[in-house]
Amino acid sequence: MGRKFPVLKPKDVVANLEGLGFKFKRQDGSHAQYERLADATKKRAVVTVDMAMSSGFSKDLTKSMIRQSLFDKEEFYSGTPKTQSLPKQLDAKAGKSSA
Repeated sequence: MGRKFPVLKPKDVVANLEGLGFKFKRQDGSHAQYERLADATKKRAVVTVDMAMSSGFSKDLTKSMIRQSLFDKEEFYSGTPKTQSLPKQLDAKAGKSSA
């Protein structure tokens, strides 16, 4: 069974994106776009974040932003120290050890 990840709010997603090298590009209404330029390891990526989602993003929207970022789920959640430790805390609560 896969590891459960916490529900993210816009500020968490923005912090993760910035931790992964994304920069604010533009905003249209409540939708902000963050861009990461191409480098030797990844293609250029643009992620759209709905800044009005105060209750947090659904699993489907989170998956969509992860897909847009061109990072996998583990990499996406490791963007900042705060979210990097969350999956480990969830494993510990479930009685599992994180390797």
